[in-house]
Amino acid sequence: VQRGVSPENSILRTRLQNNHFSSLFKISTLSLPLPPKKLIGNMEREFIAERQKGLQTYLDVITTHHILSNCELVKKFLDPNSYSVNYTEIALQHVSMFFRSEPKWEVVEPLKDIGWRIRKKYFLMKIRNQPKERLMLSWADLGPDKYLSDKDLQYAVKLLSSCSHPYIYKVTFVTASESSALVIRPFSEKGTLKDLIYKAKPKDPFLKKYCNPKKIQGLELQQIKTYGRQILEVLKFLHEKGFPYGHLHSGNVMLDGDTCKLLDLENSLLGLPSFYRSYFSQFRKINTLEGIDVHCFGHLLYEMTYGRPPDTVPVDSFPPAPSVFVVSVLESILTCEAMKNGMPTVSRLLQMPLFSDVLLTNSEKPQLKIPTKLKEALKNSKECIEKRLTEEQKLIHQHRRLTRAQSHHGSEEEKKRRKILARKKSKRSAYESGEEHSAKYSNSNNSAGSGASSPLTSPSSPTPPSTAGASSIPPAPPPPPLPPAAPPPSTEVPVQPSPLPAVSASRGALLSSIQNFQKGTLKKTETCDYSAPRIS
Repeated sequence: VQRGVSPENSILRTRLQNNHFSSLFKISTLSLPLPPKKLIGNMEREFIAERQKGLQTYLDVITTHHILSNCELVKKFLDPNSYSVNYTEIALQHVSMFFRSEPKWEVVEPLKDIGWRIRKKYFLMKIRNQPKERLMLSWADLGPDKYLSDKDLQYAVKLLSSCSHPYIYKVTFVTASESSALVIRPFSEKGTLKDLIYKAKPKDPFLKKYCNPKKIQGLELQQIKTYGRQILEVLKFLHEKGFPYGHLHSGNVMLDGDTCKLLDLENSLLGLPSFYRSYFSQFRKINTLEGIDVHCFGHLLYEMTYGRPPDTVPVDSFPPAPSVFVVSVLESILTCEAMKNGMPTVSRLLQMPLFSDVLLTNSEKPQLKIPTKLKEALKNSKECIEKRLTEEQKLIHQHRRLTRAQSHHGSEEEKKRRKILARKKSKRSAYESGEEHSAKYSNSNNSAGSGASSPLTSPSSPTPPSTAGASSIPPAPPPPPLPPAAPPPSTEVPVQPSPLPAVSASRGALLSSIQNFQKGTLKKTETCDYSAPRIS
C-alpha cells in the first residue's frame, strides 16, 4: 500500500490478522474477498504466493472503497504510527474542560462512530434547565488547511451562531482554541438527507448506516428538484459572501420538514479535508472552492436520484432517471468532458430546467455580516486552500503520467515492439559496417588501378602496342566478346551501379567492364614472327 504519490510512503504489511478486521465485517456487512487459510501445507511456496496475491486483492478492494478507506480500523492497520492517538480520550478531555466553564450543559451519551472523520467526535447533550431538549456536540481537531490566525478563527466561528438563513442549520454555541473547536447544535431525530436516502437511524455507526444498504431507492422527482434548489440557493449565498465551504455531501444536509439545511460551515475554517477530496483532487480543472461545491453537488444529486453514490467518477453513462433534466445536470458535472472543461457555476445550474421552475416559499431574510478585515482574512485563507489543492493535483498528475509510462514500458506488447526494433537496428548496423568495408576495399583497388588493373577498370581505352625487343612475349589474344547485355558504348565512361549488399564494389566494376567490352574498339596490329629458324 502506498500513501499518497511519494514512494517513500510505501507501506508493507507482512501479516494480516483475520481478527483485526472482524469488526469491519460485522459493522459494514460487506462480503470482502479475504483468502482462506490452510492448516496443512501452509508453508508451501505455491500456497504462499497464491495467498499473498489474494491478500493484495483484498487490500485493493478495501482501499478503493470510498467509505472503507476512511475507516479508522483500516487506517490504523495500514499506518499505525500516524493513527496511534486515541482521539476519543482527547475529545473527552476537551469537553470536560468546557463543562467546567459552562456548567449549564450536560452529556447524555457519546454518539460513537456516527461520523466518518477519525478526528471528530460526537456527544448527545442536554441543558440542565430543559432536560427534554436534546442537542448534539461535535468536537474536531484542526486540519491541514487551517490558515486563519487563532484570533481570526475565534472571530469567524462566533459569526456562525449569529448567521441567519432559511437553508443553514442553526448553531447554538461554538468556540475554538489553538488546537480544536467545539460546536453545539439542536439534535434532529429525523437525521440528515443521507439518513433519508438510506433509510437509516441517525445514532447508528456510519459504516452500518451507509456502507451496504439493504434497499437502494432514490428520492421522488419533486424532492430532488426542491432539495436541489434549496442547496444551490445557500451555496450561492455563501459564494456571494466570500465564505469558503467545500464540504457539501448528503450527510451535511439536515432535514427540517420539507426543508434542507446545510451543516458544518465551520469545517473550512478549521481546515478539515473534504469528504470527496480523493475525487476532485484527480482533476486539475476543479481548483476553486466554488468548483468543489459544484462537484460535490453532482455527487449529492446522483445519490438523491439513484439512492447510492456513483461507482466511478467520471461517469460514462447514467442509468434511467425520473427526468431527462436530471441527467442533463449530472452530465454537466460528472462526465469526463465536464472534468476537462471545468465545473459550471451555481448560477448556471439554477437556470437549468430542473431547478428554474421550483418555487421557494420560505420568506426568512438571509443574514451574515462579515467585517471587512475578516473578509480579507477569509479571502487569503481561501487562496491558500486552493493553492495547496493545486500543488497536490500537480503531484498526482505527474505520478499518474509516470505510472502510465512505467506500465506501458512493462507491457508485453511494448516488450515485443522493442525486441523487433532492436533486431532491425542490429541488421541495419551490420549492413552499414559491411558497406563501409566494401567502400574501403574499392578505394584500395582504385589506388592501384593505374598499373596492371587499368584494362579491367577502363574497358574503352585501348591497350598500347608493345615496344619490347625480340625477346618480348607478344600479348595474349583478347577473349571472345560476350553477348551484349548493356546499351551501346559511348564516349562517356559508363556509370557504375550502386553496390548490392552481397557484391563488393570491385566485383561490380569487373562485371561492368566485361559486359561493356567490344572487340571493334581495338586497333589493328601487325605481328612480326621471328620465331622461325633463319638460314644464312
